[in-house]
Amino acid sequence: MDKSNKALIAMSGGVDSSAAALLMKRAGFECMGVTMKLHDSGGAPYSEKSCCTADDAEDARGVCARLGMPFYVFNFVDDFNNKVIENFVRSYEIGETPNPCIECNRSLKFGGLYRKAVELGCEYIVTGHYARVEFDEGRGRWLLKKALNEAKDQSYVLYFLSQEQLAHTRFPLGVFPDKSEVRRLAEESGLLNAEKRESQDICFIPDGDYAAFIRTFRSVDYAPGDFIGTDGSVLGRHKGIVCYTVGQRKGLGISYSEPLYVLKKSAADNTVTLCTEGELYSDTLTARNFNWILPPPDKPLEVTVRTRYHAKEAPAEAVVNPDGTVTVRFAEPQRAISPGQAVVLYDGDIVVGGGTIC
Repeated sequence: MDKSNKALIAMSGGVDSSAAALLMKRAGFECMGVTMKLHDSGGAPYSEKSCCTADDAEDARGVCARLGMPFYVFNFVDDFNNKVIENFVRSYEIGETPNPCIECNRSLKFGGLYRKAVELGCEYIVTGHYARVEFDEGRGRWLLKKALNEAKDQSYVLYFLSQEQLAHTRFPLGVFPDKSEVRRLAEESGLLNAEKRESQDICFIPDGDYAAFIRTFRSVDYAPGDFIGTDGSVLGRHKGIVCYTVGQRKGLGISYSEPLYVLKKSAADNTVTLCTEGELYSDTLTARNFNWILPPPDKPLEVTVRTRYHAKEAPAEAVVNPDGTVTVRFAEPQRAISPGQAVVLYDGDIVVGGGTIC
């Protein structure tokens, strides 16, 4: 078969990537399954509950055997540590709240793994993401669109894709209106992981204790500092800025006349600013490292916006600044906008572009 019929399937061992492989095989593609090895077995601080474990790789291997596909495991341990974990930890250390799933997709799946696909002569890289890719003849551009199943839509974590990557990427599950149909497809095809549970939260921190993970990764304790109010008054002592996220209420240990929330974190003076509920809202943000899937506008653009994964979209106006950053002005103030998170712009079901909140 020629190159145009070859596809590399990124396989996590879960039902989604397995179903994606099945659909590509049924469509007549010559497929190979690949699992990324992300961490050394038994190596702290990772957990056996993390993603891409040996068990997950064996599940993926079994699916490939069932479908008559070759299967490979590629070692991405160094890339995962240097590009995903290090970025996650460093972002917390400078007072941001990162989304490591986006960096993993950008650097590993559509970075390192995409390059492997090119080296192996594959025309397409295929994943189990819930999103759609279409070519718009009128615009002459590839588009990234929401999945038909909006409850499972993952376009938010894929905003960074380039025109080249979109042209060589397939998301077979984007057209399924319901996840139960994906499971049914896998079950009817005899895939043993048809009912495998979905991964939750950040894959390398299954217990959700970010601060403990960061301390272990760095092998350091972070210095305590002051909780301050929006007027600069000292309200108490915090345990280190890596222990907090914007919008957090629980675990502050502060007695006050009304509930307090984390408004911002400052690495420069090691302070965490607290505020009341009403002060958490903002009508403007600025984003850096912006990727435009549609051409950048030369005038204010009316869009809807997500500032967190699966957050409700909000109407806003986006303006490109002379330095390439983008200012987003919301029609109504939004709660707990967090530096380090992604902001993604939509025009209906089309991803216009996205960047990192700064």
